[in-house]
Amino acid sequence: MSGPLHGIRVIEVGHMLMGPYCGMLLADLGAEVIKIEPAAGDIARSIGGLQVDGHNCYFASLNRNKRSVVLDLASADGQQALGRLAAQAHALVTNLRPSAIRKLGLTHDALRRHNERIVCVALTGFGLDSPYADQPAYDYVVQALTGIMHLTGEPGGPPVKTGYSAVDNSAGIMGALGLLAKIVEGRGGQVDIAMYDVMLSQMNYLASATLNGGEASRRCAMSAHPYIVPAQLFRTADDWLVLFITHDDFWKIFCERVGRPQWLGDERFATMHARSRNRETVIGELAELFALGTTAHWLDRLGGSGIVVSGLQTLEQALHGEQAKARDMVVDIELAQHRLSLVGNPIKVAGTTTGYAAPPRLGEHTALYTGPHET
Repeated sequence: MSGPLHGIRVIEVGHMLMGPYCGMLLADLGAEVIKIEPAAGDIARSIGGLQVDGHNCYFASLNRNKRSVVLDLASADGQQALGRLAAQAHALVTNLRPSAIRKLGLTHDALRRHNERIVCVALTGFGLDSPYADQPAYDYVVQALTGIMHLTGEPGGPPVKTGYSAVDNSAGIMGALGLLAKIVEGRGGQVDIAMYDVMLSQMNYLASATLNGGEASRRCAMSAHPYIVPAQLFRTADDWLVLFITHDDFWKIFCERVGRPQWLGDERFATMHARSRNRETVIGELAELFALGTTAHWLDRLGGSGIVVSGLQTLEQALHGEQAKARDMVVDIELAQHRLSLVGNPIKVAGTTTGYAAPPRLGEHTALYTGPHET
């Protein structure tokens, strides 16, 4: 693989999503990522039933461009092989539990005897050292414990998780950032990334309001922004519309485009602060207005104005739309008999074309990296 990380070698001891996603981002950018798996393989190889030419699609979506090495890290031979790999690696990424990370020698303290400059990234639920450190943590649990579920959904309804694995993906990205920060620094060491911490950090302005102003977190109907009005979903005559007006210049344009110039002189509507104070009145008027026309009608009226407005798309529509095509966000990997289609890497680097190789078969590169005698 070529790319800005060409020449960087990363060992991945990961399973499921968080660790493998971190490793794949690095591999897409040219890093040599050696995925260490037990004899049974990453559990992701058996999730879901969809396969293309024998490649599990769940696994493929997180493990392209990598090498697979089968090692029993609980054995003396496996530990010796790990030490040899660590001696030649820039970094190691793992998302096992803290107790397993320490038991298997996947920390900088354990590996520094092989390579003082190796960067070890631990992606865990609650950190390597904390009151919850060895409690099991999945995306769902962290969403439940950091307020995300409490904030998501309609007021009065049940708590709702995000529609995708927001915690695992976010922590994987943070892991890649921490890893590269230490490599740029030029010193080895331990990077400790907790899913819990990552999601609290993403509460940023909501957390600031709670910490500094005592504001209680709350849900807003129709996925509305807590401060900006209007910024939410609206029903139209046939579907949905998303509208987000951030300042008064755009509000003026909006009123003119939709034929409501009288709102500009209404003190309840005229400014951002006024609209926020009179949220229910403003939203009620807008809801009645948007119900009079189709989504296409309103997009035509507001298009080209600079106002942030859109309809809704399904994932299927997004994947097959012109934007994804223009950004090369759906990529095809040619296999022996069929084509494996995956979402591409979002990091576009000028002068570099990202290459995409098939995910490795289990143990495909064991002999290459450890010799044929290793198992």
